[in-house]
Amino acid sequence: MSVPTVVERPDPELDGAVLLPMPPQDGFTAEDLDRIPDLPRHTELIDGNLVFVSPQKFFHMFAITLLNRQMDAQVPEDLIVCREMTAVLGKRQRPEPDLMLVRASALRDLDDTWFAAEDVLLVVEVVSPESEIRDRVRKPLLYAEAGIPHFWLVEQEERGLAVHVYELDRLTDRYSLLGVYRDRLKVSGPCHLDIDLTQRPRTRGQAPSQE
Repeated sequence: MSVPTVVERPDPELDGAVLLPMPPQDGFTAEDLDRIPDLPRHTELIDGNLVFVSPQKFFHMFAITLLNRQMDAQVPEDLIVCREMTAVLGKRQRPEPDLMLVRASALRDLDDTWFAAEDVLLVVEVVSPESEIRDRVRKPLLYAEAGIPHFWLVEQEERGLAVHVYELDRLTDRYSLLGVYRDRLKVSGPCHLDIDLTQRPRTRGQAPSQE
């Protein structure tokens, strides 16, 4: 398969501009994402279309870091917490969850850029204004259809963050809500995790506050 064409001869006046590739008639495939040059960071493939991510807000970064740090300290040795990597769900589906919990045995090489859906046990999405429809509607459907057993949706609330915990119903291939957690997230699947959600961003000269 050849690399999708971006442009044959870029216009010198466009030097420094992002040149987007022309999509094939049938849409891009998961393999194309590693072949297209100079894509912006965190580019995803949804339904064969390239999806570009807006600059993240502080809440988005803070929520990911809070969960990542505590999960990494608690998961067993046969699991890995990953961020900034994609999951291949099908030929034209390759989203980038904010966090994933994957089988350690799935890591083949340190240059890997993606994991197969069958090796992903949990996906976490932190809702952003520009991606809320994808995070709340489209992506959960894709993750469920791919058979990923656990899904967390993180929302910003006035008091802090709320984590909506879902588990896959194998009869319907849809997620069922198990609970919404705001102070302490304690679950047994896909492994035992006990996460403090009360931490707040550090202000200058202060330690993170807890309520």
